[in-house]
Amino acid sequence: MYVLIIGLTGGIGSGKSTVATIFSKLNVPIYDSDTRAKTLLNTNQELITKVKDLFGKDIYDQDNHIKREELAKLVFNNATKLQQLNAIVHPAVKEDTKIWQELHKDNKYVIKESAILFETGIYKDMYKNILVIAPLELRIQRVMHRDNATKEQVEARINKQMRDEEKMNLADYIIINDESISLVEQVLTIHRNILSL
Repeated sequence: MYVLIIGLTGGIGSGKSTVATIFSKLNVPIYDSDTRAKTLLNTNQELITKVKDLFGKDIYDQDNHIKREELAKLVFNNATKLQQLNAIVHPAVKEDTKIWQELHKDNKYVIKESAILFETGIYKDMYKNILVIAPLELRIQRVMHRDNATKEQVEARINKQMRDEEKMNLADYIIINDESISLVEQVLTIHRNILSL
C-alpha cells in the first residue's frame, strides 16, 4: 500500500502546530520537520561534519551539541549563509522523512509539517498541501505572548517569510484560524476528503 504524504504549513503564529495536534488525535502520524532538523543537527554525523566545515568547529559545544543561538545569529541576516545551511540540512531531512514514512506505510496518509514547505519547494513532493492562515495582528499577538517578543521582533520574523497570498495559490486546502471558525471541523472535513482519495 502506498502512503500519501500531505504537507502542512503556515506562517509564524498561524496555529500550524495546533492543527497538527488535531490531526494527530485522529491517529494521523505527523513528521515535524523543524524538530527533526534540530535533532539531526545534533545526531547525524555526516550533517555535523558539513555544518562544522561551513561555520567552523566552534559552532558546536564540547558535548557536540550545536550552539543554536549562535547559528541563528549567523544566518538570520545573511541570506547566503542561510541558503548554504538549508542546502545541507534539507537533504538530510528528506532522507530522514523517507525512513519515517516507511515506518508508517500502513496508514492511508501521513503529514509532513514544515514552516518553509513552499519556500523550499518541498510542497512539490507532497500529494496535497494544507495551509493554515490567520489575520496578521492575531499572529503577531500570539507570537509576542508565546515567545515574550516585541511587536517589532515578530514583524521582522514575519517579513522574512513568504506572504500568505502567495502560499494560498499553491495550497490544496486552506484552514482559517481566526478564532471564529472551528479548527476541529475544518480538520475533520479535510481528513474525510483525504481518506476518500
